[in-house]
Amino acid sequence: MPQETKSMPDPAATSPAGWAVDLRDPTLTTEALERAFDFRGDVTLTLADGRIVAGYLFDRIRGRSMSDSFVRVMGALSDEKVRVAYADIRHVAFSDRDPAAGKSFETWVKKYVEKKMAGEKAGIESEVLD
Repeated sequence: MPQETKSMPDPAATSPAGWAVDLRDPTLTTEALERAFDFRGDVTLTLADGRIVAGYLFDRIRGRSMSDSFVRVMGALSDEKVRVAYADIRHVAFSDRDPAAGKSFETWVKKYVEKKMAGEKAGIESEVLD
């Protein structure tokens, strides 16, 4: 099954950066995990057995039930990929920072043109993150 690509976030939508959600029902769980999938920062999942899974949620597989629906997370401290059933997730917390916020193509073009117009060197290289 091909992996779905992340959708472009709606600029008018509020970023979930810093949000924390207790997952009490299937609808809330599905909605929160969809937001986590579209989020470009890390998330921390607390599982029913108390384990913590933290990292970048890069994929989800939606099945017929919560038990056969899964997210896949690339570990924050390693490249290990972990598969977790929706039914096992009790809490999701979004990192405080969306690393791609304000870094749209339109923003990049605007900065590029501003530098060129000011006579500064403007290149195609990406910015260095702090």
